[in-house]
Amino acid sequence: MNLQRLSDTQLLSSYLSGDQSAISKLIERHKKRVSDYIHMMVKDREVADDIFQETFIKVVRFIDEGRYTDNGKFLSWVLRIAHNQVIDHFRQAKQQNKVNESDAGFDILGTLRFSNDTIEDQMVSAQIENDVRKLVEFLPEEQRQVVMMRYYDDLSFKEIAEQTDVSINTALGRMRYALINLRKMIREKQLILS
Repeated sequence: MNLQRLSDTQLLSSYLSGDQSAISKLIERHKKRVSDYIHMMVKDREVADDIFQETFIKVVRFIDEGRYTDNGKFLSWVLRIAHNQVIDHFRQAKQQNKVNESDAGFDILGTLRFSNDTIEDQMVSAQIENDVRKLVEFLPEEQRQVVMMRYYDDLSFKEIAEQTDVSINTALGRMRYALINLRKMIREKQLILS
């Protein structure tokens, strides 16, 4: 059987019937798209490679456990898992940056901050949000629309695609270009967003 010509659905069916090479072909088919998406999010090739592997380990496990329902949108499903893995990576990195008083070698009275958010933190966050919102206004309409729907309306890329009558890949592409343009504007205006 020529695996090159089979659809994602046919490859999944072949894999579930015992053909181990079918899953390898499926991963290889989507490797570049998934890898590029992850790298775009984390900006570090080694970290992206690790997340890519974790993503496909999870994909295969979900398929083996019967937790994937084939609806002809295999790549979208994989990208959603990859996105969740990226979020988990950033959460974990944030947790690792926290140091407790015993790790730092001093007690709670020696810490600089006693609460999670000080007034100063809230003011800085509000200023950053305001600056970013202003920059978003300079984006092309299609990119601005995706950013607003994703970050301010909290819609999924599937919902964005449905509401704007485009494919999920187009919505993802618009977000990618919006982020590239925002980073460029931040550099040009020498804004510090931290």
